[in-house]
Amino acid sequence: MSLTFCPKVCYISYMIRICLIFFFLIHFLGVSQQAEYVNFKTAKVDILSIDTASKDIEGHVIYEFEILKDIDSIFLDANNFQSIKYILDGGYSDSLYNGKQLIVKHPFKSNTIHKLDVVYKTTPTKAMYFIDWDNDFVTSSDSDSDQNCIEKLQIWTQGQGKYTSNWLPSIDDMNDKIEFDLSITFDKNYEVVANGNLTNKQINDSTVTWHYDMQKPMSSYLVALAIGKYDKKVTYSKRGVPLEMYYYPEDSLKFEPTYRYTKQVFDFLEEEIGVPYPWQNYKMVPVKDFLYAGMENTSLNIYSDAFVVDSIAFVDKNFVNINAHELAHQWFGDLVTETSGTHHWLQEGFATYYALLAERDIFGEDYYYWRLYEYTQELLEQDRVGQSTSLLDPKSSSTTFYKKGAWFLHLLREKVGDEAFKTAVKNYLLKHQFKNVETNDFISEVEKTSDKDLSAFVERWLIKKEFMYDETIESLKKSTFIQEYLMVDCEVKTSKCETYLASWISDEAKSKVVLQNSELITSKSFKNPLKVRQAIAQSLTEIPSELKEDYESLLSDKSYITIEIALFNLWRNFPGERRRYLDKTKNIQGFNDKNVRTLWLTLALITEDYEPEMKKVYFDELTNYTSSKYGFEVRQNAIQYLNQIKACNDDCKTNLKQATTHHNWRFSKFAKALLESQ
Repeated sequence: MSLTFCPKVCYISYMIRICLIFFFLIHFLGVSQQAEYVNFKTAKVDILSIDTASKDIEGHVIYEFEILKDIDSIFLDANNFQSIKYILDGGYSDSLYNGKQLIVKHPFKSNTIHKLDVVYKTTPTKAMYFIDWDNDFVTSSDSDSDQNCIEKLQIWTQGQGKYTSNWLPSIDDMNDKIEFDLSITFDKNYEVVANGNLTNKQINDSTVTWHYDMQKPMSSYLVALAIGKYDKKVTYSKRGVPLEMYYYPEDSLKFEPTYRYTKQVFDFLEEEIGVPYPWQNYKMVPVKDFLYAGMENTSLNIYSDAFVVDSIAFVDKNFVNINAHELAHQWFGDLVTETSGTHHWLQEGFATYYALLAERDIFGEDYYYWRLYEYTQELLEQDRVGQSTSLLDPKSSSTTFYKKGAWFLHLLREKVGDEAFKTAVKNYLLKHQFKNVETNDFISEVEKTSDKDLSAFVERWLIKKEFMYDETIESLKKSTFIQEYLMVDCEVKTSKCETYLASWISDEAKSKVVLQNSELITSKSFKNPLKVRQAIAQSLTEIPSELKEDYESLLSDKSYITIEIALFNLWRNFPGERRRYLDKTKNIQGFNDKNVRTLWLTLALITEDYEPEMKKVYFDELTNYTSSKYGFEVRQNAIQYLNQIKACNDDCKTNLKQATTHHNWRFSKFAKALLESQ
């Protein structure tokens, strides 16, 4: 009888053991406290296979770690793995796993070095994304001619906020820094990019194994890879660091405007920060349907292909700020990393501030102060609606972490002076390199170099919730450009206002005049530069007949935003001229989200006498843009327009429903809201 029940009893005992160990680790040791007992030094990662049909990942990773204090268990984070097991020090093996952690039960002694071999298989539901592998792409000549519809068969990762442990047994706690070396085996027809330096490409029968080497440690959330069909060009920084710029083969003509100023930004940041770039190289890779604008994975900036632009799009939407921001993170976030979300501003505030300094180096002082002014307005609006928070609140908004953090650094630099500020930043980075930091680690360095007590300043800007608007305005007034802008006020029309649009005041000030009072717009106003003309397009929704010809000239501006606005307003104001406006803009696509083309198709469909023989072709094209063959930005535009003209057919509705499960949360949120409103 005892033999009959042994398997069940043993199983229950085994499960109790797992639960007790898990309870001990989480409630007594604590996930964030394991670093006090264990120092994971290196990880040799081998992604043995990636099945694009099943989305299964099979891998092997070897960790070397040091025990700092006696402990009887350690763990690796591993979320929802299908199978996982380990061998400790080439001898003892087990597979004690609770669905979230692989637990290694062993009487570890302090000051000992160990090796942990882990073999695993998983199907990640987040943190690693498979793009377009499920799509059945149309291969007709019409589709092939559309670069946005060329299949973007990709795999890319996003560890921050999603956890690398969904595809690689690792440590979610950012306080544990490890030197990761990645080897990835994949189809030989694709490029594979990962952290570090490519040391070898092993050619197999139908695959290639890509070997990447890192020389310094980093947090696990910064481990990354991107797989796709890319070309690349390499340039070198002033100090000889390789800058590897990837692009889709079909986007070769967009390479220059997309990566414009990359070397200048890199060289500027190295000199301004005062600490050499800490990694072997810097790689930039665009991907489809990315979750954010960009991500600062160590040595590898994965960014949204929405920022792959031509020369016209560069005017309104370019990669410069995103590139500078993610590059600044290589120091602020990657080299030194926050200990917790309480100190998140140390990453985002610094990256925002230094990106703005890099843009000042390119676009000038007025641009710098204008962007700070825009940050002020955004922070003021947040304050007005009661949503201001402390910079040390881990639940603060991006506006707070990014914009208020940048303002803090700008004002701090004014307070202590350039020399003390730059020396403090350099000392802070060198002292804490490859480690984790808290806010006081930085503040103490500034107090040392400036010999000033910053407690009151820190209280106002870091601890208090309120936004110190008056302090920002006083700082901005040091710029004559901003003084002029603030002085201009034309909500009430005056004789002075009538002269502004033909004067030498800034384009920003003129745009302010236009947006405040469209009655001031005359034919001469259209002789202004692009930025002012765009403001005219936005402001003049009801177009006087005497300005019709001038307004029509906006359709020829080198700005996809201006063209989009002008096309709609002209179409609405002058029904008799609709055919002419549609003919003029027929072949303009716009940004990567097809902002002009999707509007054009919509207007072509609802203009009764315009090319009736083409109505079905245009409708099919617009409907086709709602499918997953296209980036979510294109899809969202098409769905919105079809919904507005009440033409979202069964295919459109199917694609809308599918969008509710899209991995990009902004797109899925949009789709859910639209479905609920119907």
